[in-house]
Parts: sequence; structure tokens; C-alpha cells
Amino acid sequence: MELFNDGKHVCAVFRDLVKGEAVQANQFFIYDHDHGALIDPGGDLTYTALFLAMSEYMNVKELDYVIASHQDPDIVASLNKWMVGTKAKVVVPSLWERFVPHFTRPGKTTGRIISIPDQGANLKLGTIQLKAIPAHFMHAEGNFQFYDPVSKILFSGDLGANLCPRQDLDKPAKRLNEVLPYMEGFHRRYINSNKVCRFWANMVRNLDIGMIAPQHGRAFVGKAIPEFIDWIENLECGVDLMTQSNYQIP
Repeated sequence: MELFNDGKHVCAVFRDLVKGEAVQANQFFIYDHDHGALIDPGGDLTYTALFLAMSEYMNVKELDYVIASHQDPDIVASLNKWMVGTKAKVVVPSLWERFVPHFTRPGKTTGRIISIPDQGANLKLGTIQLKAIPAHFMHAEGNFQFYDPVSKILFSGDLGANLCPRQDLDKPAKRLNEVLPYMEGFHRRYINSNKVCRFWANMVRNLDIGMIAPQHGRAFVGKAIPEFIDWIENLECGVDLMTQSNYQIP
């Protein structure tokens, strides 16, 4: 499904490539003036169908970047296939750079890794600067989100993830309450603390966001965007919820 297309710049999402018991995951492709970036390519289950779908836009072997927001298997387990099948460089948080070779064959990553420093970075893609935005401890210790200034889409990784019914995946949520039942438990457990939530909310309010697109579930548009930012800002989660009762010898 295309999230944005002005004829020269395209953002596409592939939502339903994973079947069976594996968790649903979204893979995102950004194409600008004959250059392409794949965000969070997923595991081996997605590779073949994703490669074929992207070939409608470009020669996939010439892909510029395979981007991983963090190190989880549903993010980047297919990395070896992308290293073999394309010329792409791998973009990863600097904290996880040493772990990337474990996903692929010896020597395949030599000269092909771009590590993102903790403060974030800009990635040149065609005529745009794709922004890698810090989201540390918002699920992973070293974690980034990616903002496309043309489409105004914030690719938010696991932040905003909602395991909604599959038939609703292509319907962006216009109000937060449409997806809140599918996301609240995940965010309370997997986000580190309210402290980082507040830092993140303060940061993204300075962005012109037209859509938040998480790695799982439905995207957010319209009023759902400020509602989500406000909700995260005030969320008690992670270590905020821990007590001595969670640390007992069984």
C-alpha cells in the first residue's frame, strides 16, 4: 500500500507478508529519484515477497540502504539475504553495530555498515535528508525512528505498535481510542520509563508530522497523532511499575 506518492517520491508499506504464528510486522520502503531505502526489513519470512514488491519501483539490487531501528529478529533477521541480494549499506544504531555480523556471513558487512550515533543523523537519499531521530529506551536501549520530510511520515518502530485485527491494517487510526486496547499493555511493559517518554514527546512536538507509522499495526493520522503524543508523555511504564514483588526467588 502506498502511503505517499507525488510521482518522484514514494513511501510504501508492506503489511501482510508474515503468516502463521509470527507477529504481524510492517516493512517500509522509501523511494526518491531512483534511490531507495528499506526500513526494518523483517525476518526470512518476508524477503522474497518484499524483494518482488519493491522491484516495481526500482532495481532492488541497487538499493541504497537497509535500515534497522534496533536489533530484534523481526526487524533485521533477514539481513544476510539483503547483503547477498543487494549493494545496500546497513544503517544501524552504533550500540548494535557489533551485533550485526551475527546476522550474516563473515565479511559480508565489511565496509557496508553505517552506524548512527546516539544524537541521531541525516541520511542522504536521492534529493532528501532522511532523519534518524533518537528513541533510546523506547523499547530498545539503542533505538531510532526515521522521519521523511517530504511525506511528513514518522516511522516510529515499536513505539505506537498495536496488534489490531488484520482486516483493519490498511485503515489509519484517526483517533487514539481506535487502537488503544491493542497497544496499552505492550507499551507499559516494553517502554523503559516515563522519563524517556517525556523527552520523546518534547522532541517530536517540533516536527510537522502527517502520519505516525509503527512497525506493527495501524498508522496514526489526524487527531490520533497529538493524542498519542500526549498519551505517551503521561504513560507510566517499565521500571515505573516495578516493585519488590516482581523480584522474588521462585
